[in-house]
Amino acid sequence: MLVRKLGHQGLLRALLPAAQRCIGSWASVDPAKISGSNPATVSNLVFGKWVGTEKQLTIPDPLNGEPFITVPDTQLHEIEPFVKSLLAVPKSGVHNPLKNPERYLLYGEVSAKAAEEMRKPEVLDYFARLVQRVAPKSYAQAAGEVTVTRRFLENFSGDQAVGGRCFLLENFSGDQVRFLARSFGVPGDHAGQASHGYRWPYGPVALITPFNFPLEIPALQMMGALYMGNKPLVHTDHKVAIVLEEFVRLLHACGMPLDDVDIIGGRGQVVNEVLLQGKPANTLFTGSQKVAEKLAKDLHGKVRLEDAGFDWKVLGPDVRDVDYVAWQCDQDAYACSGQKCSAQSILFMHDNWVEAGLEGKLRDLASTRKLSDLTIGPVLSWTTEAMLQHAQRLLQIPGARMAWGGQPLEGHTIPKVYGAIQPTAVFVPLREMLKPENFEVATTEVFGPFQVLTHYGDAELPHVLEALERMKAHLTAAVVSNDAHFLQHVLANTVNGTTYAGIRARTTGAPQNHWFGPAGDPRGAGIGTPEAIKLVWSCHREIIGDHGPLPPGLQLVQS
Repeated sequence: MLVRKLGHQGLLRALLPAAQRCIGSWASVDPAKISGSNPATVSNLVFGKWVGTEKQLTIPDPLNGEPFITVPDTQLHEIEPFVKSLLAVPKSGVHNPLKNPERYLLYGEVSAKAAEEMRKPEVLDYFARLVQRVAPKSYAQAAGEVTVTRRFLENFSGDQAVGGRCFLLENFSGDQVRFLARSFGVPGDHAGQASHGYRWPYGPVALITPFNFPLEIPALQMMGALYMGNKPLVHTDHKVAIVLEEFVRLLHACGMPLDDVDIIGGRGQVVNEVLLQGKPANTLFTGSQKVAEKLAKDLHGKVRLEDAGFDWKVLGPDVRDVDYVAWQCDQDAYACSGQKCSAQSILFMHDNWVEAGLEGKLRDLASTRKLSDLTIGPVLSWTTEAMLQHAQRLLQIPGARMAWGGQPLEGHTIPKVYGAIQPTAVFVPLREMLKPENFEVATTEVFGPFQVLTHYGDAELPHVLEALERMKAHLTAAVVSNDAHFLQHVLANTVNGTTYAGIRARTTGAPQNHWFGPAGDPRGAGIGTPEAIKLVWSCHREIIGDHGPLPPGLQLVQS
């Protein structure tokens, strides 16, 4: 393979051809130079200062295992500044509709400046290469993450496109952030009385984000928290924390006050203690269901969750655009090596699609993915052994078969602490899947290049809907059909919070232009849109003004 032929450094040179050119002074690392012989260092941020810690965690290079980044291993005796910072934030927030409203304009301007910077090809390339270094994925996927983040900032910046480029308005308004806090009024019962509803910040908040989108998830959620007037404490997975640090350094250079955000690195139990002592009014968690439920209990329900996603796709009876549908299915299952909370976990194929040869097309597409261009790559949260053991458990179900994959990747230096398998699919008969002894294992999310396949006919659609009803996670889904009656029936009887419908339906997509989040859980979080920001990062406050005058001859009677 190319990895073996070129060696690790040769692969890096192929992946990281662009040196830092015209990158602002905010950038503290060069993605092309981070290596075992030239490790990078990540810091904590508290009260506006970048600080180190007594101990550090060493991150292995996901492509060769060399220790190439050190991150803070914050100890319990070092958490006091973070606790004090949270406790110092007033419940009414840093700004709200009645206090420091000019900060809405400030964050519109910061967003515009940051978006303008990220529009530069060299800055896009900088963040894309940095994402690739810590969470290996294809350049297209990494650059897409940067583009989504930039477009999100543009959405809330008040800038305007002129001739394909973005220009700051000379008299900057920042109204796109201000409009997030739009209030409403209702007439009262008598003269001088009226009620006004406001979107009010929580004040001290926290967010915990995963490794798979090192830039997009923390950036969008952190900015949403800031827009609404909160001060966030951010903890992101230590394997990718360097990306968030560089983004925050960019925001500082674009005018964000230094002490508006705190960042803490370290182990989960230490961060958990900071939350217990600092008492954030709301904590956003994106990650595993197990940790989500623990946080919900520890923080007395003051959480918003975007946890596990065993995401399904149903192919309807109408077959068309077969090559496109096959390509989209392959992308949904295996882009980013399947490490998306929205990745296609199970594919329900109508018999008409099976007869059209879809399974063979999917097998052929999966076989073209390769480590040399990172269309398949390291899995950072499942080992090779764990994924293959899960495949063997599925193969014990009567009628199950390995559709493709099921083997370790070869010719690489990915460390054993991570996973490395071929794109894999296991076929499980629908009726066997529904049996109580099989359903849990058949619907277990594998956060890697792994999916379950099954077939169904017209008479078996109720069994498909039964399977969808029994699943526990309801994040994304796709109904691939242009049959209006079929779409209506399936959509009316399912619940997933982000559901794509139509012949081009997918399970994965950029959350900059639509709501992205689970449904069916009152703790569910969203990301990316004004509705998501208002739901997660603000609460409703009603202020009823009653100023008189008193009507003549008012009788005051006790009751």
